[in-house]
Amino acid sequence: MFELSQLRCFVAVAEELHFGRAAERLNMTQPPLSRQIRLLEHHVGVRLLERNSRSVHLTAAGKAFFPEAARILRIAEEATFSARRAAKGEQGNLAIGFTSASGYSLLPEVVRRLREHAPGVSLTLKELVSTAQVEALNAGELDLGLLRPHPMNGELESRLIARESLMLAIPESEADQWPLVPNLGSLHGRPFVMYSPYEARPFYLMLTERFARAGVVPDVVEHIGQVHTMLALVRAGVGAAMIAEGASRLKFDGIVMRRVDTEPVDMVCAYRRDNENPVLSLFRERILPGFDRS
Repeated sequence: MFELSQLRCFVAVAEELHFGRAAERLNMTQPPLSRQIRLLEHHVGVRLLERNSRSVHLTAAGKAFFPEAARILRIAEEATFSARRAAKGEQGNLAIGFTSASGYSLLPEVVRRLREHAPGVSLTLKELVSTAQVEALNAGELDLGLLRPHPMNGELESRLIARESLMLAIPESEADQWPLVPNLGSLHGRPFVMYSPYEARPFYLMLTERFARAGVVPDVVEHIGQVHTMLALVRAGVGAAMIAEGASRLKFDGIVMRRVDTEPVDMVCAYRRDNENPVLSLFRERILPGFDRS
């Protein structure tokens, strides 16, 4: 079977129709160039070039062989380029899990920055609650998770990626019954749509701990796992709900959003320590440091 080096020699001569110019273009002398052409013709089994003291021209076989030889060289160059891009994380696939709340603000920014740094990367996006993301990361089904702080085993590592204020969603018809800058105490004894302790466990535990610390006991009327469902209940007048600021971009008529006077909530990104996906390495080294986590 012929070699790529022999094809390069043939293509150079076919394009220049001059052994001297082809040799100069390939940074070699004419004798080894001629040897490469003879070896190629031996492997192909036909004469590809006719040469005399004054000219070089392609045979009929050479004219048929030339475009295919050039195409093989282009494919080889493209394959090399693709392999180098994949090794640097600039090509390949990244499977990202995200919570519904992160899907409104953080996820679009992560995707935008990945497209900016590595436009050749394809993404697989899966909306999952935090607990399901941890399970998927452990199973190798996700490369990266965008989730609330969550207990993780030693195989997983998490890093803070964003902090968000908490927003109180209240029915527009009851807006004048609430302070302009509510705090946790504003919810004491009031109807409240709480997060599910199963589907949205990190947020449920966070709010439960904060309420207990502040001595606040809301009147929990429903436990809900998804933000958009919570907001639908708020709009229906069932009660107020507390959501992360990013999720407040999900607009519902009939709802007023007010920033709560309490500490912000964290969003982390998580991944397996032993994940060797080059795209994940690119994200960790070149994209993650650019996020404002103050």
